[in-house]
Amino acid sequence: MKLPTRSSRFLFVAVLAPLVVTCAFADDYAAARAELVAAYQAQDYDAMVAAARDSLDARPDFPGALFNLALAEVLSGDSVASLRTLNTLLTRGIDFGADEMDEFAALRDMPGWDAYRQGIEALYKPVGEAQVALELDIDRFVPEGIAFDANGNAYLGSIHQGQLIKVAGEPHIISDRAGHWSVFGMRFHKDGGLWFASAAIAQMAAVGEDEGKTGLFRIDPDTGNVTHSAILPDNADAQLLGDLVIKGNTVFTTDSLSGAVYQYDVATRQFTTIVNPGEMGSPQGLVLDASGQFLYVADYIGGLYRLSLANGSKVKLAVPDSTTDYGIDGLYRHGNELIAIQNGIRPHRVVAYRLSDDGLSIEASRTLASNLPEFDEPTLGVVRGDDFYFVANSHWNRFDAENRLPDGLSGPIILILELMPK
Repeated sequence: MKLPTRSSRFLFVAVLAPLVVTCAFADDYAAARAELVAAYQAQDYDAMVAAARDSLDARPDFPGALFNLALAEVLSGDSVASLRTLNTLLTRGIDFGADEMDEFAALRDMPGWDAYRQGIEALYKPVGEAQVALELDIDRFVPEGIAFDANGNAYLGSIHQGQLIKVAGEPHIISDRAGHWSVFGMRFHKDGGLWFASAAIAQMAAVGEDEGKTGLFRIDPDTGNVTHSAILPDNADAQLLGDLVIKGNTVFTTDSLSGAVYQYDVATRQFTTIVNPGEMGSPQGLVLDASGQFLYVADYIGGLYRLSLANGSKVKLAVPDSTTDYGIDGLYRHGNELIAIQNGIRPHRVVAYRLSDDGLSIEASRTLASNLPEFDEPTLGVVRGDDFYFVANSHWNRFDAENRLPDGLSGPIILILELMPK
């Protein structure tokens, strides 16, 4: 294990790089970004600045748009503005590697550049006092979701192998792709059944002709038998149910590819759309508020939203200038704080957001963990009392273009953090 290297930091390093998430979401940002790329290719840097500002109007404070504005500004000759924009990203704890890019060479003799560089270096210092709760010697597992039963036994799901394992003393497989596919988010129901989202994805070994299918499954953790399956109807060109939360006999789930949010009624076996495909960018983690009347949903490229379960209306949470709510994968709640795993920005981190009394804004945030030696794309977790357990090393970032994994990857590592402020 080692700390992140300089070469591993970047979300993307140029305007020509692909978007982080491929989905059906289309908005003014996409159009502005296309204009920005065209201006970059034509070396019309004034037009590039204008397009970058348009993209920020469409998606305020989006880190990628801010970085593209900084790049456009320096290319157009406005080094002062470029450094100011980079410092805006730094204030929010975000790095795109500008200090190592030749495009930003004009900034290196400016007053304030050394302070910026020092700030970037500080971002990569380890933060947090997480302890190793579990470390398993399982090759090429690619863990995503984690859950605990009432007896404290841990359950992990595999993206690559499609397996479910139970850790009660020694780990053992309770389901080896028996009626399901890659295992994503998982939660225990109060009746003892383990529900999880599953999808047949290209990163699953020998995915076969099921590729593209997705659904919700309930498994008996004692026998490993699938006792309920709900395959999502074809509602979009690409679909992937990635996470879920349970309220009574209703399962709420997010589709990270189509941008939809669904509720599934266990009794009637029917999916109902809460957010239509294309209305969000890439919804990931979700959690109920204390009242059970609202869902908080993390849109990977859109930030945090609160959804009303009564009428489906959604409100974007207000966020302080000193933080960012983009790039969130797992999302959980501890009292009046939302606990988020951010692996869509660099450096990766676990953050606690304190909610306002009305639940419609983030009042403050604190980084619980970042740059820990066990980190290799943390993904999902679970709150247990005042502790947070989470997958530290999913290895999602290690798949190559042919969806192959390298040799020598570590087995799953689960870290535990105390959530009470000190």
